[in-house]
Amino acid sequence: MKRLIATFVTAFLTCAAPVTAAELGDDGLHKTDWMRDTFKDLPEDLAEANAEGKRLLLIMEQRGCIYCDKMHAEVFPDPKVRQAIEENYFVVQLNLHGDIEITDFDGETLSEKAAARKWGILFTPTMIFLPEEVPEGATAAQAAVATMPGAFGKGTTFDLLTWVAEQRYLTDPEEDFQRYHARMIVERNNGNTE
Repeated sequence: MKRLIATFVTAFLTCAAPVTAAELGDDGLHKTDWMRDTFKDLPEDLAEANAEGKRLLLIMEQRGCIYCDKMHAEVFPDPKVRQAIEENYFVVQLNLHGDIEITDFDGETLSEKAAARKWGILFTPTMIFLPEEVPEGATAAQAAVATMPGAFGKGTTFDLLTWVAEQRYLTDPEEDFQRYHARMIVERNNGNTE
């Protein structure tokens, strides 16, 4: 009986305790050790990412976002996803409703919330993957090689991180992300599509 009660109490505490993979900052956004604290001058951030041999990744989040919670609790802590981020990406976090000034690639300086409107971001989290070189006069949204609006599972997120890091959008134009992801699902399941 004691064992049954102990098991029940442990299960209850495990379910009742919030799952937190990243701490919340003063701005209410999740903070991880792989996010970079920069001046949010995107051309400078891109240059720094390139110098490190990494890709610039912008993550737009907001306070109280349940989908951001999901990504930080369930997806980003996954060892494969975390490793892919740490090895390949220079991550800059932006706040959908933030007032911190950023400098876009087109030279415009504006608040994070104004940038979100300018770039047409409606959902959080939104991950914006940038190329190594941004065309002159382009905004971050125009230059993006991929944009992932919303929360997705570990497999989809890992596949997108891999697809961008390997520049598959350039090397195999016949296999867009959806086809690549479908192929990866089949390969992970050893050919079993059910």
